Amino acid sequence: MENSSYNSLTLQLEGLKVTKASKYPVFICLLIIYVFIFVANVGIVLLIWTDRSLHQPMYLLFCNLSINDIMGNSLLVPRVLSDILVPPSERLISYYECVLQAFTTHMFGTTSHTILMIMAFDRYVAICNPLRYAAIMTNNMVVKLTVSAWGVAFVLVGILLGLTIRLNRCRTMIMNPYCDNPSLFKLSCESVFINNVYGLTFTVVLLSASIGSIVLTYAKITVVCVTSKNQSLNSKALKTCSTHLCLYLIMLFSGMVPITLHRFPQYSDYRKLSAILFHVIPCSLNPVIYGVQSKEIRRFLSKLFEHRNM
Repeated sequence: MENSSYNSLTLQLEGLKVTKASKYPVFICLLIIYVFIFVANVGIVLLIWTDRSLHQPMYLLFCNLSINDIMGNSLLVPRVLSDILVPPSERLISYYECVLQAFTTHMFGTTSHTILMIMAFDRYVAICNPLRYAAIMTNNMVVKLTVSAWGVAFVLVGILLGLTIRLNRCRTMIMNPYCDNPSLFKLSCESVFINNVYGLTFTVVLLSASIGSIVLTYAKITVVCVTSKNQSLNSKALKTCSTHLCLYLIMLFSGMVPITLHRFPQYSDYRKLSAILFHVIPCSLNPVIYGVQSKEIRRFLSKLFEHRNM
């Protein structure tokens, strides 16, 4: 072990393996996707913020998802884009930037689950207790749900990264396109047993709570819709719940693919690509799916275009 690599503050990213012929097409494609993610999600946030008719719990909670999508990609994708254009030997990153990138990456994934959980609670109240919806989903409740979604994620991810940064490092190569917790603790030659135990517990608890709450919520919503003869209620439930469930399934599937590919080292290149797609696919589809399904957003956009064409 060389002293120069012991607790080095300069790390090297492996990055994406792209050929000279595919380098620029990959760069342009990823850049277009990132610009769309940024513009679409910022547009959604500004739209909900400026239009008072959209100041409803459902849209205010969805704002959290757009903000999370912006933050989750703004620190990751520009770095991946810059690394595509430079040789592998020059893909250097400071240790502190790497830790920040890992924290942002895990916050993005964790907060995606917690936000969709509180959105499921909102749909449950709206459909199963419509007469009490206004009394339950007050502004104060929306703030509490928002703080809980971000706060729980912050604490869980903070502990996850805290256990990693305590370790001494004897390696400098990050075997990933970007920094994440496993890549960081693999730099250490010390025992990472606690990191593996907490990481596994973290994943199991998060997925169990997320999937369990979604299944329970939609089971109750289904019972209400089946037993109710109110066609208006059933139509409303179908539209709003199908949107939310679609967002959740896209996020869940995108996250499960890289986790599954971790079990197959021979597909490491596909795992690295899927890890990036986990960030960009849900974030690019969320504003599109929600915008298409939302009657209020469609009405606002149609008025906006009509006004510009006048």
